[in-house]
Amino acid sequence: MSKPIKRVAVTGGHGKVGAVLVPYLRERGYDVFVIDKDGPLDPDEAMMTADLEDFGQTLDALSSVGNDVYARGEPQAFDAVVHLASMPHPRMIPDSDEFRVNMITTYNVFESCRRLGIKNIVWSASEVATGVPYDKTDAPYVPVDEDYPMRGYNVYSLTKVLGEEMARQFCLNDPSLRITCLRLSNVMNQDEYAKFESWQDDPTVRLWNFWTYVDNRDVAQSIELALKYDVRGKDEFFITNDETVMRTPSSELLDLHYPGIERRKEITGNEVLLSNDKAKRVLGFKPAYSWLDALKEQQ
Repeated sequence: MSKPIKRVAVTGGHGKVGAVLVPYLRERGYDVFVIDKDGPLDPDEAMMTADLEDFGQTLDALSSVGNDVYARGEPQAFDAVVHLASMPHPRMIPDSDEFRVNMITTYNVFESCRRLGIKNIVWSASEVATGVPYDKTDAPYVPVDEDYPMRGYNVYSLTKVLGEEMARQFCLNDPSLRITCLRLSNVMNQDEYAKFESWQDDPTVRLWNFWTYVDNRDVAQSIELALKYDVRGKDEFFITNDETVMRTPSSELLDLHYPGIERRKEITGNEVLLSNDKAKRVLGFKPAYSWLDALKEQQ
């Protein structure tokens, strides 16, 4: 067993996921250090402003923060890195810029960790690497699982496909390294659930990812579980909720919009079509937040 994870660097810690994850980890006793492009959210925040497109800044951020590191005599500044920083899609920038930003930042983080001897990386991969939008890529079967064929339909999904392959190659070259790739579904905050009602009469709005989502608080749970996942090498997990964004039963939605797709199990209720079974079985993931429950509480 590796030593327990205590000190964690979170890249993109001021983004949508980071804003929920950082306080979640701190409440559970982790020593969290944020690395982001913007400045501290408050004067006492433990963070460094760094441009991860710059390898020197990335290496510095992951090695020379925390003045107490050298006093403790530890060779690495961090026990683990959670890499969230990326350019989300869509953005009003050229595809080549989106490709450059996402690929170079991920490479810089992976390579800096390799040089610094940081052996635990959790990376925010994505459902999109498996052919999203599924309605345009001839999705072969449901539920989608970790054996699903990888396909980069657009530049954003291409960076996620190549990022997973890069993670695999890094781990092949260093058997003591582990990079856990969390294939996050469409991440939602609680204040976004009201818009789900507008989709109920038009399921085509959410055809692109089989009507799947995940609550941001459950993403935080999955990342902490991944930090504790002490298995070397590259691994991947879908992180989704247990139900879709629709009240209509999933089997009816498939009948209407994907009539020819192979169904590899009986699908009941509004069961999710991107399987989180592996994350539950291996990581102990258990989604706790449902949009249906949230709307009931608001009534």
